[in-house]
Parts: sequence; C-alpha cells; structure tokens
Amino acid sequence: MTQEHFFHNAKWVGAENRTPSDFAVIRGYFEAEANCKASLNVIGLGFFKCFINGTCINPDTFLPLSSDFEGTNDPVDEVISGHRMYVPQFDITPYIKNSKNSIEIHYGGGWYTFENRVFGLPKAIYCITVEGANGIRRFVSDENCLVGKSFVTKYNFTYREHHDYNIPDDSAFINAVAAESPDTEYCTTDCPADKLIYKLPAVKVKETSSGVIYDCGENTTGYPVFKTSAAKGETVTVNFSEEILDDGTLDPTHIHGQQFCFVSDGKGGYAQPEFTWFGFRYFEVIGNAVPECVKVIRADVPVSSTFECDNETLNWVYKTFIHTMLCNMHTGHPSDCPHLERRGYTGDGQVTCHAVLSVLDAERFYKKWMQDIADSQDVTSGHIQYTAPYIRSGGGPGGWGCAVVEVPYQIYKHYGDKEILAKYYNNMRRYIDYLEAHSEYGLVTSDKKGEWCLGDWCGPNILYPDRDITSHNQQVILPAPMVNTYFIIKTLNRLCEIADIIGKRDDIAEYEEKIRYRKGAFTAAYFNTFDDNFIMNVQGANSFAVDIGLGNENTYKNMVSYYKKLGYYDTGIFATDIVTRTLFKNGDSDLAVDLLTNNGDQGYEHWRKNGATSFHEYWDSNRSRSHSHPMFGSTVAYIFEYLLGIQQEEKTAGYTSLVIAPQSVDRFGRMNGSMKIPSGTVSVSYENKNGNVKFIVSIPDGANAIFRFKNKELTLSQGKNEFAVEI
Repeated sequence: MTQEHFFHNAKWVGAENRTPSDFAVIRGYFEAEANCKASLNVIGLGFFKCFINGTCINPDTFLPLSSDFEGTNDPVDEVISGHRMYVPQFDITPYIKNSKNSIEIHYGGGWYTFENRVFGLPKAIYCITVEGANGIRRFVSDENCLVGKSFVTKYNFTYREHHDYNIPDDSAFINAVAAESPDTEYCTTDCPADKLIYKLPAVKVKETSSGVIYDCGENTTGYPVFKTSAAKGETVTVNFSEEILDDGTLDPTHIHGQQFCFVSDGKGGYAQPEFTWFGFRYFEVIGNAVPECVKVIRADVPVSSTFECDNETLNWVYKTFIHTMLCNMHTGHPSDCPHLERRGYTGDGQVTCHAVLSVLDAERFYKKWMQDIADSQDVTSGHIQYTAPYIRSGGGPGGWGCAVVEVPYQIYKHYGDKEILAKYYNNMRRYIDYLEAHSEYGLVTSDKKGEWCLGDWCGPNILYPDRDITSHNQQVILPAPMVNTYFIIKTLNRLCEIADIIGKRDDIAEYEEKIRYRKGAFTAAYFNTFDDNFIMNVQGANSFAVDIGLGNENTYKNMVSYYKKLGYYDTGIFATDIVTRTLFKNGDSDLAVDLLTNNGDQGYEHWRKNGATSFHEYWDSNRSRSHSHPMFGSTVAYIFEYLLGIQQEEKTAGYTSLVIAPQSVDRFGRMNGSMKIPSGTVSVSYENKNGNVKFIVSIPDGANAIFRFKNKELTLSQGKNEFAVEI
C-alpha cells in the first residue's frame, strides 16, 4: 500500500539541520468534539513513543516493528526484493477531550539509525481521523507541527542511551520542516509487538567504591526503572552485565558496552531508558538513584505448552529455552542475542523454528519474519541474506539461506497453512538456483564473494582442548561444503514435498535429479569406504549423511557407537539438532536422552549446574561472548515429538492426524506435557511404577489420534483417555 492509504496528505516532518543522532519531539494540535471516535496512524523513525494530551498511548513498546524500511541500504552489488514499513494503528478515543487536543511524538533511533544499517534522518508522520457530529475530519503532520529538542543526548541502539532532563521549555519549540518520504511499501501486520511482560525486583548485591550492584534474578531483557534524588546537573550512570565476578563486581566480559545515563533536573521523579532494551542480569548504579523494579520487555508471544518430568535437566532445558527464546523476540524478528547484535540470523532462526512453534504461540510472529526473509532476497541472483531484516553480517549459503524453505515448511507443518508454501515457492526455487550457481562438482562451495562461507557454527574445541580458541569457527572441523551440500539436499527433499502439496508436481522430477547428483557428489567427497564413516565420524558428520539417506548400515551404527563412548555433544548448532533427531528417529532414544542430560562440560546440565538462567552461545561458557543465545534449543522439539510422543501421521499437517508414540518411558518415573495445536490442546502424561505405566492422553475435538507403544496400537477418542501399559 502507499503512504496516502494510511496517511492521506500528511508529510514526513523533522527538525531542521538535523543529523541521524539528533532526536526530537514533534508536536501537533487537533480539534475534537464530545462523543467522537478518533483513530491514529503514526510512525516515528526509528522507535517512537506517542502522547495524546500528555498520556503515552504505546508505553514500553519499540515501534514500528523492524523491517528493511526503505530502499537505501541494499547489500553491496545486490538489490533486495522488498522494502516495507509496518504502520502502527491506535484507537485514541479514550484519550480525547472536547475542543483542543495535542499529539506529541518522541522518536529515537532503533533499527533505523543502527550503526550498520543507517537509512536516513529521524522523522515522523501521522494522520488522526476524527468521526463525530461534524463528520469525518483528518489532522495530519506537516510544517505547521512544532519540533523541540529531545532529552536523549547520546544513543547507540546496542550500547547506550543517555538523557539530559534539563531540556529547554516550550518556548524552544519551532516549526518542523518537511522530510523526504521513504521509498517503501506501507502495510499492517498482526505480529505481536514488544510490551511490558512482568516486573522483577532488584536485589542489592554489593556496595562498591563507585556505586551499588543489583541482581534482578535472571538473565533477561528490558531495563530498570529508577527513582532519583540526584541534584540538578548530577549524572547517574548505570552499567549492565550478564555476569558478576567472585568479588561481586560486574564481569567486564559480559557488559557488552551497555550503559544508561541521565543528568538530573533536580526535581526527583523517575527515569528509565526509552528507545532501547538491555540484555543483563546484574547492573551497577553510580549516583543518587534507586531501582524501583526491572521491567521485562519483549514480544508479547504467549507460551502455549507445558512440560514436567522427574529429570531436572530436561525440566531446565524446556523452561530455559523458552525464556532464552522470548528474550530474543523483539520488534518482530527472532534474534541471535538481545544485546551484542540483536539480528535476525536466518541460521539461528531456522534451526530453532520447529522448537519455537512447538512451545510458543508464534505463528503470527514467524509469518512476519518470513516476509522479512523474502524481502532480503537479491532480485537478480536469488541470494538470501544471513539476517532478516537485512543487516550486513556473517553466515553461510546453506544453513542460513535455506531458512527461505524451512521456515514456511515448519509453519505449514504446525498450522496446516499450505498457502504460505505457495506464497514463497518462487523465492525457494530462486534460492536453489543461487546455490546451483555457487557449486563445484556437485558441492556448494561458496557464497557471495568476499563474505563468509560457514558450514556448522559454534562447535566445541575438540582439536586443541588445552588451547584457548576464541576466534570465529576454528572449532568446527567439518568442511563447510559438506554442511552446505547437506542443506541443499535436505531442502530439495522439502521442495519435492512442497511441490506435491501445492500442485507443482511437474517440478518434482527436476528436484529428484538434483538430489541424486548431489548425493553422489557428497558421498564421493566425504565417505571413507575403509571405515564407512563421513569425515572421521566426529562433530555429527555421520548424522548429516544419515539424515539425507546416505552411507550404509555401518554408518549409523558407527555414529551410535561413537556417542555411546563419548557420552556428550561434540557438535555445533546444526549437528546438535541433527544428531538428536536422528537418534530418536532410529529408535535410539535412550542414547538421545543420555546426550540431552549428560553431566559433562558440553551439555545443558553443565549450564544448569553453574547457575545459568539462559542458554549460552557456546557449550563452553568461558568462550561465550553472549549468555543469551537460543540456537542450541532446537532439541526441545524432540522432547515433545519423541519423549511425550506427540507426532503427526506422515503427509499430514496441522496435527489433524495425531500419533502418540512416547519413547524411553522406562527412563522416567513420570512425565507430562501439553501443546497447543490448531484444534485445541493435546496433552500426554504418564506415571511409571515398576514397569506398570498409567497414561492419560487428552485429544482435542477435531483431531484423530492413535497411540503406539512398542507393539501396541490403540485408537484414542477425543477428550480424555486413561489406560495402563505393562513394560
């Protein structure tokens, strides 16, 4: 849609002689009568807060949602496919008073002025529609608006926000000037925006020579709210960190440069950041201010599942993945971390997508992000960027770009929406063409010239365990072309299925021929006939092959033997997912459980026993820059799919035909969990007493279900099913 559709004859306005770091307050006035209805369409770039008659109508949110915004920041030598702005719309009727009313838009930087992604100068636009006895009237932003100086004086979206509350009075407001209209599409979305989710208390940990250290109890996202008694002109500084040292001071390794400062006006009152969030557990206050609470801010995405069993590691994995994932859901895209980069990496996003859709009500959130992925595609080559919305970043041509297929496929499988497959089918095909153009002898060997070409990511240091290897990807020894060729084969298999679903069956023969050719190249390059292994059977190499139907009967056996002996994960983000899934699919669920619950240094229990409240970037916490990275959480999907056994019949979607097939029941004394599916909630619980297992399985109306356990099969009825099984 066009600007006129939402804003009629409104103009983008800003301050004269402004720069990307100059934020402002735009003020306008409008007339309304008693008993009228009023609505508002508004954008302030980057983020904004809007006030009607002095009342903030969008508190604790970061709007507008992230997107590519406008066509001024394309990758080098590429033109991405789409630019859009999501227009927030508000019913402002409750805030209207009779006669004269005011609107103020206070805007900051956000993604619009992000250091690697500067689009243009801060600006705002609005259109107010009033419906009353005088008919329909519209009041829009133009040069009659006034502009004043913001109290935000220094700003970097990922690092800092500084305020000075000694700003000029109203007499300093001057007329706004017209700003350039962005070259973009305007649209709406039902994707959940960020909001205040809950509040945490801040507990004093230590008084230092410079200030006071506080702990909010969990690694989280948001910011503290401070009550200040600072004198006029006095500065209060707040530094944030994910960890503290043994002496109770902030760990400088995990501060990540995060800082909030404000200069007091001497009037007391409250202070908080307005245009950024921080990723932290601990913070130090230097100056005369006391935290009232910590506001947890993130996307309003509900948890739609439950899980509990008698294994504390699995309980921790489930709840901590959810917490970590939610901390990384902001402004309409899933991020790698909530502080350092905050970017929608397609690699991290696709590997966790199945797990996220299993435990969170995230359909609308991921549909919006899928549009970001499509928008990021180069119109000429078909290249999919490493992040969506696009920001220059690193990644690879398989594990990252294949999100253009995996994300809509998972949305289809979870919700039965085949329209999303048809919508992005051409994007999928174009990316396959891109991978074909970046292949040699059947292997995907390169990505965009001058950019990274990664395979797996964040594997443990298995080659040099005594060395401190912290540089990027030295820890992954699997050849990148092997991993990326796995992804094109997996993706081509997905496309065969998708083509059949949406009636593009004429394309299947082409995909099948590509699969045969790629499999031959993969085997020729990486299979050792001497021992029937791929790449020494380390870091999940055999699992990549087995998952796409390669190797022989010994290849999988070798993998099982290797992990039984090893007893822990030696894998990066992709192989961890594939190894776990492959073991469950092939009936070795006990070994999968052993890996999920292993007590070594490379597993979830290592994080739990060291007090982590969120997943880390690496298995080795000492190597992790970030202590809030969700990418190793993909395995949570298999807790539901295999341990609870909530599966779908083959070639079905939307959980209309359920198969309840729990595995490793004899490993647990009890287990219960539930998932929200399109027709309602499915739940499975059992109690195991000396080999006599009592099951309670609830099936929602509209779903058919059977129970499969060892050699038994039972048709389940809709509603509550109770029965016992002997092991």
